[in-house]
Amino acid sequence: MAAFDSSRLNGWQQLAIKYFFVAIVLFGAQVLFGMLAGLQYVKPDLLQQAVPFSITRIVHINAMVVWLLYGFLGSVYWLLEDESGVPVVGLKLGNLAFYLLTAAVVVVVVVYLFIQIGPGNDLTRWLITEGREYIEAPRWADIGIVVCALIFYYNVAATFMKGRFSGISGVLTLDLIALAGLYLAGMFYQVNISHDQYWWWWVIHLWVEATWEVLVGCILAWGLMTILGTRREIVTTWLYVEVVLMLGSGILGLGHHYFWIGMPDYWLKIGGFFSALEPIPLVAMVVHSVYDSGEHRLRNINHPAFAWFIAHTMGNFFGAGVWGFMQTLPQINLYTHGTQWTASHGHVAFWGAYVTIVVPMVYLALQKGRGNVWMGSGLVGAWRWKWALTLQALGTVGMAMCLLIAGYVQSFTERAVGGSTWEAYFHAQTQPWFTQAMHWRMVFGVIFSLGFLLLAWDLVAIGVGERRPAEALPPREEAAAAA
Repeated sequence: MAAFDSSRLNGWQQLAIKYFFVAIVLFGAQVLFGMLAGLQYVKPDLLQQAVPFSITRIVHINAMVVWLLYGFLGSVYWLLEDESGVPVVGLKLGNLAFYLLTAAVVVVVVVYLFIQIGPGNDLTRWLITEGREYIEAPRWADIGIVVCALIFYYNVAATFMKGRFSGISGVLTLDLIALAGLYLAGMFYQVNISHDQYWWWWVIHLWVEATWEVLVGCILAWGLMTILGTRREIVTTWLYVEVVLMLGSGILGLGHHYFWIGMPDYWLKIGGFFSALEPIPLVAMVVHSVYDSGEHRLRNINHPAFAWFIAHTMGNFFGAGVWGFMQTLPQINLYTHGTQWTASHGHVAFWGAYVTIVVPMVYLALQKGRGNVWMGSGLVGAWRWKWALTLQALGTVGMAMCLLIAGYVQSFTERAVGGSTWEAYFHAQTQPWFTQAMHWRMVFGVIFSLGFLLLAWDLVAIGVGERRPAEALPPREEAAAAA
């Protein structure tokens, strides 16, 4: 019986499992509050006195950001000792940071749900949200996030300084400086709203879309070497290309936001072009790795993890790349900015670029925790992970298309015909195609929710009862010849 046994793991892998567990719980919270927010879009009076739409949306969005951050931290802790070749430095500090961060997340959720009204004074300003989309966390929580990020950076940098320093470790260490530093851009107060939005976009775009993309590249590179045995020089080469493109596309791509806060109009053209380039090296990394594994007759020892990596390749390219480029072209963005087009891009981009990189790392961790059992072909209960991935992909694409239709109605009615007035804004949301699209969005939301439930079930059950060890099986072509 291949039950999960934490004694098979070292201290850092056990810490990674803690991060993965909280990440999946917060993933469930994101799905739950996303469904509630979608229902409130269709039925505006639903729970408005208890949990208004403004709060459900905050919890939905922030749960997404935080659970992905937990997933990234867990993934790095999981690969850290293997990549460095030495025991990780600072285990006690790492565990302390985990418990501090988790306690802060619980308190912040309580703040979101229960402490958003009342008098404003020196006490309550530390409890209420800051009102900035995606980073609404109270100021004390901001400080706590930076402290935990610095502890995390110490764990990583000190370990690589003590052990092996590879191309992956070099990129990862430098990227974590930006991961901790760029968050500071959203922590100081600006009287001028344009100035405030300027620095806010540094967090939302450069922190989430640039530094996260490079972090994803490091995790993907290590994952491909682990699952397929891909040669290090292949993944490292494409990782370097990703860094170069991030310096250009990640920073210059920020410009498609600048135009809307009063910056010169040339930023709209620069940002629209460069914002689509980031995912290209990650696609090339996976394609090259699959080709290399075929040339050298390598095996895939974890089918669900590899399938999610493939989903990442497609989802990142189309969701973050094509879908983002489509709406940031200046001629289009002039009409679509601030409509449901943005939500359409956001749903498919976050799932395609980030969810699909955390989930396979959880599968790799479960494989090790269950005694490094076989999770390839012939795995019992494989239908669960296959349908979980299928339903989530279908739900994500369906929601994105529905929101795209709703955004098109807004762009035409509100912008092209109505001239961007408040009257046109509300009129657009009464149009039949808009309301029907939002109802269909709920249908695909249910499909995605079923996919999440299947995923949670599979994470509990996969590998249980499996007795075949991953290393002992013959290569695929030898097994086929023997059959």
